[in-house]
Amino acid sequence: MSNTFRVFKSRNYSLFFYGQLISRIGMWMQRTAVIWVVYTLTHSVFLVGLATFAEQFPSFLLSPAGGIAADRHDRYKVLMITQIVSALQAVGLTLVYHFSARPLWGLLGLSVVLGLANAYDVPSRQAMVNDIVPDKADLPSAIAMNSSLNNLSRLVGPALSGIVLAKYGATVCFIANAVSFVAVIICLTMMDLPRKQHHQRTKNAWTDFRDGLNYTRAQKEIGQILLLLGLVCLFVLPYNTLQPFYARDVFKGNAATYGFINAATGIGALTSTLFLASQKSSLRLKQILLVNLIVLGIGLMVMSYVPVLPVYLLLCFVCGFGTMSVMPISNTIIQTVSAADMRGRVVGFFAMAAFGTLPLGSLLVGWMAKIIHPQICTFIEGVVCLLITGVFYRFLKAGYQPDRSLTR
Repeated sequence: MSNTFRVFKSRNYSLFFYGQLISRIGMWMQRTAVIWVVYTLTHSVFLVGLATFAEQFPSFLLSPAGGIAADRHDRYKVLMITQIVSALQAVGLTLVYHFSARPLWGLLGLSVVLGLANAYDVPSRQAMVNDIVPDKADLPSAIAMNSSLNNLSRLVGPALSGIVLAKYGATVCFIANAVSFVAVIICLTMMDLPRKQHHQRTKNAWTDFRDGLNYTRAQKEIGQILLLLGLVCLFVLPYNTLQPFYARDVFKGNAATYGFINAATGIGALTSTLFLASQKSSLRLKQILLVNLIVLGIGLMVMSYVPVLPVYLLLCFVCGFGTMSVMPISNTIIQTVSAADMRGRVVGFFAMAAFGTLPLGSLLVGWMAKIIHPQICTFIEGVVCLLITGVFYRFLKAGYQPDRSLTR
């Protein structure tokens, strides 16, 4: 555990972590509320998938541009701008939902605005971790703790959202998210960051994109892990799109039930990332990912037809543990393998493979759920997870050796 939390000796990282934690809790409260509102208004799993698609698909299109911005501009300034835009989006969401008689399309439109901000936020935020960690030996732990931040917020945010939704309604969830951005903006202003050296730009944005793409293709370790990540995010991880169906139609619950399901998944995800952060060496990360993908595949197949809520919650924990090892391990590998001048662009492709394919997968799962039963969809996702694991078995079984010289 001392290895897990050693990175918090850095004041910059501590401020970054706690500010982002508060902000992400608010974001998950808003995200949970949006999904629940869409489902209760329409009773359509497809439109739930469309809501997720609206928020996350801009990352698929614009994350490479966000990666270029992270390499060409001051990441601190890019991050500050995206936080302000996200705060204004939350305010707009509050007004639309509270005052509109038909808020559905307004919610979807503002979700797109949030997706545009996230496309530039994620590459700068992820690459910035490398900038604020003084000891590069702590980088794998810092990236895993950054993922645990998202998972802790995924645990706390939906649980709070479920309680607030049941007692006060979605408007309060949206207001809470808007207020949460005050904390992250304050923490960013308190950080003492080294001034970024700006080099004369002799290339245009398209050339930067092409150079980043060629570099990613040439680095087999990066290319393989991004392909694996994209396939898992497209065909497996969108299983949570179907969780409102289980909460309302299988277990006859309400918003609080949906919050508990999300919280159980979040506990598993948080446990997974704390486990990863405690690893003294990054050489075993791919073998850990192999085991966790097998656990995830089997867990989805079992949970698809579970009729008892406590057992379903336990399986949500198991699947959350398996799910949330994918992104931090992939992120750690690409950041420790990539060259410093390419890191922002490579992280942009990471965001594209992860957060960009998730909305496509959510839309696909929502569409399939209209044709076949949602429980069959969950079972199929488990089978596909095991098939993907089999295809990448040799790659995952082998370890990797990060080049420390590239992270300087």
